[in-house]
Amino acid sequence: MDKNQGFVETAYLKNISERALRYLTAGLSIHFSGPSGTGKTSLALKVAENLGRPYTIIYGNNDFNSSDLIGGNYGYRRKKTVDNFIHNVYTIEEDFQLRWLDNHLTKACRAGHVLVYDEFSRTSPTVNNILLSVLEEGVLFLPGFDAGKQSIKVHPEFRVIFTSNPLEYAGVHKTQAALEDRMVTIELNEMDRETEVAITMANSSLSEDAAGKVVDIVRDYRIIVPSTKTCTVRTCIKIARVMAFEQFSDYINSTTLNMLSEILFSESRHQPINRKEIYPRVLSLIEKTLQDISSAPAKEQR
Repeated sequence: MDKNQGFVETAYLKNISERALRYLTAGLSIHFSGPSGTGKTSLALKVAENLGRPYTIIYGNNDFNSSDLIGGNYGYRRKKTVDNFIHNVYTIEEDFQLRWLDNHLTKACRAGHVLVYDEFSRTSPTVNNILLSVLEEGVLFLPGFDAGKQSIKVHPEFRVIFTSNPLEYAGVHKTQAALEDRMVTIELNEMDRETEVAITMANSSLSEDAAGKVVDIVRDYRIIVPSTKTCTVRTCIKIARVMAFEQFSDYINSTTLNMLSEILFSESRHQPINRKEIYPRVLSLIEKTLQDISSAPAKEQR
């Protein structure tokens, strides 16, 4: 396990990063798809950084229009001058000279930068249609621009890294097949244990052994509540941060047990589960794990 400038690198993440870099180097665009909490954005930024070219990140938004991606014509100015000596006498000057201003996509296409389009499926598919010609023909059309310059040739080193959540998430649009065909989708699902432990350690002051116990709590909870899709490494980090402020010798108390079970249940609050039935099993699971941590040698604790 390596940690480079705050980014945790395990065999699992390195394998994904290497494949992504090979696709991008070959001239393809990639798409990290998966549930929230699977590290899509962090991985996208790390891969963009490893390409060694400037990169820009934009966040998908349902309120986006084409100008939010490519830019638009601007330039109207209105000035009013009032005569202080003669009542109701004033002059108005107007200057209407359109000037095109590039936005993030256009800038990246011109300069050959990397565009990280995070949660792109939250933007309307109609707006994202702009990308079809960019990724296929290498041409970006600029509607409303100078009649003689309504398209630009995309720089050969321009690349896009997309990320998206599953369709069932609120605010997510179904991506048009034509756009999906122009990218390579890499599915990110549940991380392996080594990666979850490494990320939990990097985001708390727990030892590797204690972080492993926390990860095991969350993994066992996923078995108890198999429909829990939101119980990710973020849940591990929440639990680890709570535990980092507790005394190791004082883990086993009702407040701590209730807090940790509350974190777990909050992750599945929208799932149809019987809490009264599950609660004793979850409490027993947490208590046993905390006993193991409390009895660990002092050198294993931070």
